[in-house]
Amino acid sequence: VGLGENGIGEVGARLLSEALKINSFVTDIDLCSNNIGTQGARYLAEALKINSSITTINIGGNSIGTEGARQLAESLKINSSVTTIDLCSNKIGSEGARHLAEALKINSSVTTIKYTSATFRSFLTMRCIIPCC
Repeated sequence: VGLGENGIGEVGARLLSEALKINSFVTDIDLCSNNIGTQGARYLAEALKINSSITTINIGGNSIGTEGARQLAESLKINSSVTTIDLCSNKIGSEGARHLAEALKINSSVTTIKYTSATFRSFLTMRCIIPCC
């Protein structure tokens, strides 16, 4: 599902997340630069706790912040289908990176993370962390 740069905001993230809870065919989601914010990340995280078909998710440029990262981290403790995540330009900070790193100690499916800060690399050395452009 390619919805990058469409301005869906948190309302669109909520609607998409509801659909993803019952969809078993979509494997890739591109939500880059949609201003979903923390609440949109929360909706998406709830869907990822249920959905088992999504393997790739791009939520770069959405300003999800530390709390959005925490919500995603909680979903990754449960989800076993996501393998690739783009988290560039989300104002996650070191606390958000710490939440994600802790989740990835439990999650073994995520193999590639695209992230803006070197902070995340210091928390997690066992995965492929690709710097953002």
